[in-house]
Amino acid sequence: MMQTLNKRLAVGILAHVDAGKTTLSEALLFQSGKLRRLGRVDHRDAFLDTDVQERERGITIFSKQAELPWGDAAITLLDTPGHVDFSSETERTLQVLDCAILVVSGPDGVQGHTSTLWRLLRRYHVPTFLFVNKMDQPGTGRAALMEELKRRLSDGCVDFLSPDRDEQIAMCGEEALTGFLESGTVPDEEIRSLIASRKLFPCLFGSALRLDGVAALLDALGQYAPFRSYPAAFGARVYKIARDPQGVRLTYLKVTGGTLRVKDTVSGVREDGTVWEEKVNQIRFYSGAKFRTADEAAAGEVCAVTGLSCTRSGEGLGAEQEASAPILEPVFSYRLIPPEGCDPHTALQRLRILEEEDPQLHVVWNPVLREIRVQLMGEVQLEILRRVLHDRFGMDAAFDAGGILYRETILERVEGVGHYEPLRHYAEVHLILEPLERGSGLRFGTVCSEDALDRSWQRLVLTHLAEKTHLGVLTGSPITDMRITLAAGRAHIKHTEGGDFRQATYRAVRQGLMCAKSVLLEPWYDLRLELPADCVGRAMTDIQQMGGSFSPPENEGETCVLCGTAPVAEARQYAREVAAYTRGRGRLFCSLRGYEPCREQAKVVAEIGYEPERDLENSPDSIFCARGAGFPVKWNEVPSYMHLESVLRPQRKTEGDAASAPTAEKNAGRSRPSDPLAEDKELQAIFERTYGPIRRRDIQPRPKPPAPAQEEKSGFLSAKAPGEGGTAGTGKASPPKAAGVGTPPNGQIQTARNGAAGSVPAGGRGSAVQGGISSRLPRTAESGDEPEYLLVDGYNLLFAWDDLRDVARENLDAGRKLLLDLLSNYQGYRKCVLIVVFDAYRVPRGQADIQRYHDLYVVFTKEAETADSYIEKATYEIGRHKRVRVATSDGMEQLIILGHGALRVSAQVFRTEVESVIGQITEILRKNNGQGRLRILEAALEKAQAEKKRADEK
Repeated sequence: MMQTLNKRLAVGILAHVDAGKTTLSEALLFQSGKLRRLGRVDHRDAFLDTDVQERERGITIFSKQAELPWGDAAITLLDTPGHVDFSSETERTLQVLDCAILVVSGPDGVQGHTSTLWRLLRRYHVPTFLFVNKMDQPGTGRAALMEELKRRLSDGCVDFLSPDRDEQIAMCGEEALTGFLESGTVPDEEIRSLIASRKLFPCLFGSALRLDGVAALLDALGQYAPFRSYPAAFGARVYKIARDPQGVRLTYLKVTGGTLRVKDTVSGVREDGTVWEEKVNQIRFYSGAKFRTADEAAAGEVCAVTGLSCTRSGEGLGAEQEASAPILEPVFSYRLIPPEGCDPHTALQRLRILEEEDPQLHVVWNPVLREIRVQLMGEVQLEILRRVLHDRFGMDAAFDAGGILYRETILERVEGVGHYEPLRHYAEVHLILEPLERGSGLRFGTVCSEDALDRSWQRLVLTHLAEKTHLGVLTGSPITDMRITLAAGRAHIKHTEGGDFRQATYRAVRQGLMCAKSVLLEPWYDLRLELPADCVGRAMTDIQQMGGSFSPPENEGETCVLCGTAPVAEARQYAREVAAYTRGRGRLFCSLRGYEPCREQAKVVAEIGYEPERDLENSPDSIFCARGAGFPVKWNEVPSYMHLESVLRPQRKTEGDAASAPTAEKNAGRSRPSDPLAEDKELQAIFERTYGPIRRRDIQPRPKPPAPAQEEKSGFLSAKAPGEGGTAGTGKASPPKAAGVGTPPNGQIQTARNGAAGSVPAGGRGSAVQGGISSRLPRTAESGDEPEYLLVDGYNLLFAWDDLRDVARENLDAGRKLLLDLLSNYQGYRKCVLIVVFDAYRVPRGQADIQRYHDLYVVFTKEAETADSYIEKATYEIGRHKRVRVATSDGMEQLIILGHGALRVSAQVFRTEVESVIGQITEILRKNNGQGRLRILEAALEKAQAEKKRADEK
């Protein structure tokens, strides 16, 4: 159900500094009857300049709001800062606007920060009206300004007071053009639609100081501003946190759905993922420094509420989504020097309060150096911060000269691996790090299969990627312009906890950065210089020496305008130089352009002296486990130890290849040995020293063959010898006394998977029965020798073999059937009892599902039971009496089955065995087929000759 709220608007005013934005706000309030007298910025009595520093400096520092009626429309006016140092305050306000008024100075035209504001309006998709101010001053040509607006902002800029207005509007959309050609006019509904879709930008001209054009602007807002529809469910967007003169915390928000009432309970999610719930104590509607209280706030209204202590700027409440991360970021870092007698922790608490009100005031505490650093947009913001600390907290703090905030990115795609496995913990994460274009920020995603890693673990990894500021390895600066994708991961059913994936994720990011080619980025400014003609040569030389660039200068009367770009590190103090060599006649305007590769990367890196391997808070190393204890592995050796195959380099050498582990001699206790037989002997010795001798079936005397009519039982298998029509059943994860699978009422265990060869008869000789475990299991039919029992971890092999993994990613059933076909050929040649175990623990069932696929036993585990636990129990049951091997590359599972007296073989070594068997089968078939045709023909000829001879004799 949608609730349409007509005639309610949240309108923001934006402008480059000194364009007359606050004066226009004053004129709008006066024209609407909200004010009885006009205030002025230079008189320090403007209605919306409520802060002492704003009146002293004549600039807007904090966003303000005011209510004004116009016709049947209720407009909430939001005045935003115009100075570039406070752009983050402006960006936060854009999140709650229905439309915006962009003020352009007539004498100055489109300035540097005007372009920045235009990009922000486009990013947040805010419909925009343009008001060209100060048209009463000389040198302001209307036609020239319209041409500049179209050239530098958009072709959709249309002079709404022009005689051919409708004709220009018709060029902004096909439907508008069709309507204009038919009727000669464009309907108001179509104009509103074009404005809402940012295809049309109404332009009005006037002078706010003289109230010229102000009424026309209000009429245009009331007639053409797009009004929104809001849902009935409650939602709100927080855009600002502040405190009133009494210290009461205020949460400024816009209601985006339903109705907010006093004493309503509001809930949200903290940054650490916990949920908070608090009640609204008071709802305030501000106009300047004054406010009125109300019992409720309807959808579309902007208000401030008290009683909420956990809200933060950009947060979505109720049905509203979280706001996207801001694109404007600070570029300078200053170290705080607390006054004498003030300890750093007290100063930190006070700065945290200010950071809550201005999230872009990044406060960084270094516990090692016990120092506080603040990140700011410029020196004006630093001066304001120093004054606020003095006025609100009585703290006369000082700051050092400050430095540049760098960023880091990478040049090429790379894989990062993080493994965290101290005793009784386990997590492994594989991430793909890819570079993106400049200004893209960080993006996170996943391509990992849910069969390999559960969705809940994948979400946790993505949460850990987003919750932390990840530092680069060149200077320890935050990384940016990068896509980080979860490609693979592994958890343990018993030992994995949430914190394990946090550690593995952090280490994977750092390990990938250590392997990548990193690039240092530095911030750049867009420059606009207005200076006398005789100073242009000096300015051009200065920009070149900074390492920047510029476009040809343009003459505007006696003043020349020079636009260019330069690194922030070189241009940060240039405004003072401009004022000096132009004798106060020149002005420099700077707006943040973005980040570009650092010109002197080697020099900056050497000066900062960051050592990534000594940063213990951001370690690139991993933790593995061997011999019952965890041990660290250096980042460059992690690929030799990791349990999962590389995503970008799947052609890893097999574990039996000593060349794949050049440091094996130095790391005898590694988690993934290069020589599994040698490791088996070493681990066997450890077990025997600890628990006594392990009685392996292959060295015990063989028992006599069972009588033909004797029934054979086992808690995990009960079958005849291969080739005699035996069947199998299972009941893993149950106590030994109830290890078997119960017999269904119909007397059969039905096949439930694709590719099964039939059903397994229940009862009688060779059936799966409940009860004890017999010590006698089937022998081979041909020779009476005892067969080998081979248990295979199905999904482990499926995703360890590259060709099967590629098939399984497209179709899991097809990959599983291909694996079973390969194993069926292997079993037929080797004459072993082969049991393939697949995880099905997420499928509700009270018992395991056992099937026959040709001569294979295929087991799908029961609910809450994994293939690992099933194989562990099976090796314990069968290994006491029979010779057992297990094919898996799960290091933890290998360690357990070794203690049960079973032999182990890795996935890659077993693949070699399977390929060898297939080769031998192929050779036998080739020989037999070729010779067989000759023998058949020879026998036929001999038979024909014999019959002919008998006929002749008769």
